[in-house]
Amino acid sequence: MRLTMTCSVVTGLLVIAQAFLVARVLNGVLFHNLPIGAFPAEMAGLVAAIALRFGSVWSTERFGFSAAAKVMRALRAELIDKVETIGPAGLAEARTGELVAALAEGVRAVEPYYARYIPASVLAVVLPLAIVMVAFPLDWMSALIFLVTAPLIPVFMILIGKGAEALNQKQWRRLIRMSGHLLDAVQGLATLKAFNAADRMARQVAEVADGYRRDTMAVLRVAFLSSLVLEFFATVSIALVAILIGFRLLWGGMGFFEGLFILLLAPEFYAPLRAMGTAYHARMEALGAAERMLALEDLPQLAETGGATPLPSPGAIEIRFEDVHLVFADGRRALAGVSFTIAPGQTVALVGPSGAGKTSLLNLLLGFVKPTTGRVLVNGVPLAELDLAAWRRRIGYVPQHPRLFAGTLAANIAPGEDAPDRARLERAIADAGLTDVVAAVPGGLAGRVGEGGAGLSGGEAHRLAVARAFYRDAPMIVLDEPTAHLDGQSEARVQEALARLLPGRTGLVAAHRLAGIQGADRIVVLNEGRIAEEGDHATLLARGGLYAGLLRPGPAATPEAAQ
Repeated sequence: MRLTMTCSVVTGLLVIAQAFLVARVLNGVLFHNLPIGAFPAEMAGLVAAIALRFGSVWSTERFGFSAAAKVMRALRAELIDKVETIGPAGLAEARTGELVAALAEGVRAVEPYYARYIPASVLAVVLPLAIVMVAFPLDWMSALIFLVTAPLIPVFMILIGKGAEALNQKQWRRLIRMSGHLLDAVQGLATLKAFNAADRMARQVAEVADGYRRDTMAVLRVAFLSSLVLEFFATVSIALVAILIGFRLLWGGMGFFEGLFILLLAPEFYAPLRAMGTAYHARMEALGAAERMLALEDLPQLAETGGATPLPSPGAIEIRFEDVHLVFADGRRALAGVSFTIAPGQTVALVGPSGAGKTSLLNLLLGFVKPTTGRVLVNGVPLAELDLAAWRRRIGYVPQHPRLFAGTLAANIAPGEDAPDRARLERAIADAGLTDVVAAVPGGLAGRVGEGGAGLSGGEAHRLAVARAFYRDAPMIVLDEPTAHLDGQSEARVQEALARLLPGRTGLVAAHRLAGIQGADRIVVLNEGRIAEEGDHATLLARGGLYAGLLRPGPAATPEAAQ
């Protein structure tokens, strides 16, 4: 930006030098009957000034764009870091379309502010001031006109800009809303079709799009109006200077050199002010986008940020929850004083009614949320002090709804790896019971699946998520109700794969269907964010408490629990 502003200053000085040399040559040729060859230094200086002015204008744009690109990269990185601190739990409360618009369109809207508005602002200050300082000793009357008329342009620009700013904010809010509507419509197209609601959603999107069109046209009307006002004042001011110089030349009250020099400078005096008027709308657009990006600050920062402590003894994982309380920003209490330990190589299952706190415990362990009070320790080190990236590399995670990406099977089993190990991939596929599925996909491991696992059944997608865990070969396994939405046959195949995955590893399993966790080393029963009871399957069943009630068919038990 310093280079940009320096080039703007140089451009302003070259404008004055160029006008001076042109006036000097024309004065000598027209009034002193000298040939152009009598001005070798002036002509060489004029050529140099034109070339340098071209170079300084190009450099201003080049450095301005480079500065804007750096700002955009830094801003996008900061926003993504912000998204990471919000975490998956916090982002669940935000609309994806709004988030994408802020990260994509919002950051892009900042570019003209740095590339155009700031250089134009510098030039609008430096060049008029320099011209007034040069003109005053030669023609105080024209300099006075410059001083009186110059403030009118920014004053009217600001007055019009106040209305434009409100319109820009409204336009950006409409764009965010339209993005959210469109993304919701695309993601829920199957549901909309099933309920014959696609036409209604299309009308809603069309209405929002039409509103955005009207807001955009309103902004453009203000932009054209402001340009008209600025051009009008600049043209009238230049005309006033030209008329006064013309009459004084006619009456002999001014020399030709001084008159021509000031007349050449007059358009250049108002040019940066007019250019700043155009760039001022880039500022308005950037402010409108910034408002949407700052809205991310209102989202609670739920995710654990971690520290730099390496994980000790990473081959064997012990987990300890110490008096963990979790209260969300809206006052919802998810956990209240939960304490238990998972020994290395032990599998602990979390069961309980919906909303009991099972997923919250998993999110705490993964660092997706941080406890309000209490601690989560991994091998004796608080999670808040651990290097979270290194910790997550030690976790094999199978969520309730596995996220599959458009790409090859190999890329989905080993996400984030440019060149997955072929032998490990084949071993993971076999352990997850996916050999027949991979063989049926054209291209095998190089075969492609669609976004969200298009081309695979629900059970196959879940087994692919299990294959991810096998491929990672992590000492810690976290399972979040991995069979909750599967039919009996698919559930059985996933359970077979999990039975091969868990032995020898530390496991934490949140279960809604209880049939698959009866062989867990320990079962922790949650209710309303507290531990209601814990023990193995036989002990809890004999006790006749909440766990036994969940297993018992009847009105109090869920259909899944009854299995």
